[in-house]
Amino acid sequence: MSDNPQPAVISLLGDLVRLNSINSHYPGGPGEKEMATFVRGYLDGIGLETWVQEPLPGRPNVIARLPGKDPTRRLILEAHLDTVSVTGMTIPPFEPVIADGRLHGRGSCDTKAGLAGMMQALAGIVEEGLTPPCEIWLAAVVDEEHTFQGVLSLCDQLRQERDHPGIQVSCAAIVAEPTELRLVTANKGVLRWRIHTRGTAAHSSKPHLGHNAIEDMAHIILALKEHSSALAARPAHPLVGAPTCSVGLIEGGVQVNFVPDHCVIELDRRLLPGESADAAIAEYDVLLKGLAERHPGFAGEIEPPYIADEAMETRADCPVATTAAKVLRDLGLDGAPHGVPFGCDATKLSRIGVPSLIFGPGSIDQAHGAVEYVEIAQVLKAEAFYRQMILGYTGK
Repeated sequence: MSDNPQPAVISLLGDLVRLNSINSHYPGGPGEKEMATFVRGYLDGIGLETWVQEPLPGRPNVIARLPGKDPTRRLILEAHLDTVSVTGMTIPPFEPVIADGRLHGRGSCDTKAGLAGMMQALAGIVEEGLTPPCEIWLAAVVDEEHTFQGVLSLCDQLRQERDHPGIQVSCAAIVAEPTELRLVTANKGVLRWRIHTRGTAAHSSKPHLGHNAIEDMAHIILALKEHSSALAARPAHPLVGAPTCSVGLIEGGVQVNFVPDHCVIELDRRLLPGESADAAIAEYDVLLKGLAERHPGFAGEIEPPYIADEAMETRADCPVATTAAKVLRDLGLDGAPHGVPFGCDATKLSRIGVPSLIFGPGSIDQAHGAVEYVEIAQVLKAEAFYRQMILGYTGK
């Protein structure tokens, strides 16, 4: 950190960046426990009621509550505790160096800056003794960078509350992700799955005795390229654009002097609002059946998706979106609705009926990068936005 005194939110962000919270899915990743302990201690220290959930062993969500004037309405501020790995980084990942108006380090952009802004906004409000119009939750959750178990656990709690007799609470949410301070009301969903081809092994000196699974996969990859071109030609969504599909991983064979008896690829399909995961995967079933008809001995097999997260679109005229748009305009920022191509926790909240926005400092172009950083000016603006949302959102 710089020797010059920094605003409280920037000092807090530096404290968060120093903590290694690499998702334990990645080799050597310790998980989020140390981050969760710090965040809970901070929120306890400013006098908020806090509790934890444990979606995964030793990896707790932290939730804090600030009472509001209307207990039937709630604004949830949500951010994830985990980061991706530091493999390939060219700067010290856990040293929050400030240079050229930026704070550097793993997670600085994705998404510890947003979390710090939310925490500091709450701290300022509590210190001033202000009561917001609605109840406020801050939910700091685990596992966003892998299988979303943190937000799914949060959603389970919200569903149980909704199904329980008694006071019904109407919720809305703001999810911290790097949006460059833009108001995001729509994002693409993601579908990920594997396709296998099966062949017959043989010695490479007599390849006619075998059936080459890699060659069959080559047919699939060429067909997928044509299908992706067709996807790009479909009508685009006004905020998030066209659907996409890409092959990200391939593995096959045993050694070079064997005819390979297996090959597998992994695919990433980005879904538009309104597209269903089932309908999307069905198109690839049709593609494989067509290849089987044209190529004797072809054996392609689609695994069930291991991620099927459909897209989100929140109406621009719902209370949380109109309030956010006004706050941004008051801060001299863009209040128009935008879309992003990446997935995040917001889609899960949206699917259980919680109108959700995505908003935060930083650019997705810096997230996961070799040199991750966030603009300090954006962090300060984000804190101001979260503060005004807490004080201005009525749910009506």
